[in-house]
Amino acid sequence: MEKITIRDVRKEDCPRIMELIQELAVYEKAPEAVTVTLQEFEDAGFGKNPVWKAFAAVHTEDGKETIVGFALYYIRYSTWKGCRLYLEDLIVTESFRGRRIGNMLFERLFEEVREKKFKGMNWQVLEWNEPAINFYKKLNASFDPEWWNASIDF
Repeated sequence: MEKITIRDVRKEDCPRIMELIQELAVYEKAPEAVTVTLQEFEDAGFGKNPVWKAFAAVHTEDGKETIVGFALYYIRYSTWKGCRLYLEDLIVTESFRGRRIGNMLFERLFEEVREKKFKGMNWQVLEWNEPAINFYKKLNASFDPEWWNASIDF
């Protein structure tokens, strides 16, 4: 019997999560952009001062568990709105897409927003990623054409 469940990511899941991060980077046409090491990733999520949390989509078949997707987030503070969940990455591995796993991860994120009494959640999507944009539209997400992304790397 096969099933999909959503649970918190554990430290021992980090190598698999890093594989999925690399898969996402390849999909987004930037595989060389992933420079974080496994150790840095683990420390940032499970070290002395964790800065991220994630939910894993776990496929179980014949007693064997495989992480087939994840949603990683952190808390951001808006001076206009208050605490909000910021979804950094969400991916479902290609062979499991179309099974409503993305919906399951979003539902768990929505539960987290309500449980923590956050004011909402934010995320980004690449302008060419039509499958993701169409998925987000089904969730009634709004898109803001006025704000551009800016960053500085050190």
